[in-house]
Amino acid sequence: MTHGRRLLLLRHAKSAWPEGVADKERPLAPRGEKAAPLMGAYLARERLKADLALVSPARRTQESWTLLRRAWPKAPGRRDIDDLYETSAETVLAVIRTLEADRRSVLILGHNPGLEDLARLLIGAGQPETLSQLETKFPTCGLAVIDFNVKSWAKLAPGSGTLERFVMPKMLG
Repeated sequence: MTHGRRLLLLRHAKSAWPEGVADKERPLAPRGEKAAPLMGAYLARERLKADLALVSPARRTQESWTLLRRAWPKAPGRRDIDDLYETSAETVLAVIRTLEADRRSVLILGHNPGLEDLARLLIGAGQPETLSQLETKFPTCGLAVIDFNVKSWAKLAPGSGTLERFVMPKMLG
């Protein structure tokens, strides 16, 4: 990483829609159970490590986390953050801005539209083809890696990030 801070925005894996189950309690679908380990292996292979993971309390994000981290030699510390469930980009950004300065790389495991909106809000630069992929869709288990040339999370501002990569499960096999 060449910049001061790195944000890994990861949308939960594909969830099921069982009848009579509250949204927050929806489990992963079989497709999600396959995609999450693939993305975990990709993160490990590419050495995209986080110092800390902030995870929504929803069942589908918790299950995604469990499957992702199995592929890592050492999982980062984790905090379950209520404000990552059914929330806006601005709320997620407010959570990020409170992070300790010694956390250089942070993974956010959450939901749309908040994560997609946050990515669009923060990204000011990146490879045109990568930016266009993100503009098209931020699918389940999609990953946006955004670098910032700032010394603290409190300094994150709209348009200040560079999209380093955008990866979708279908790209991983």
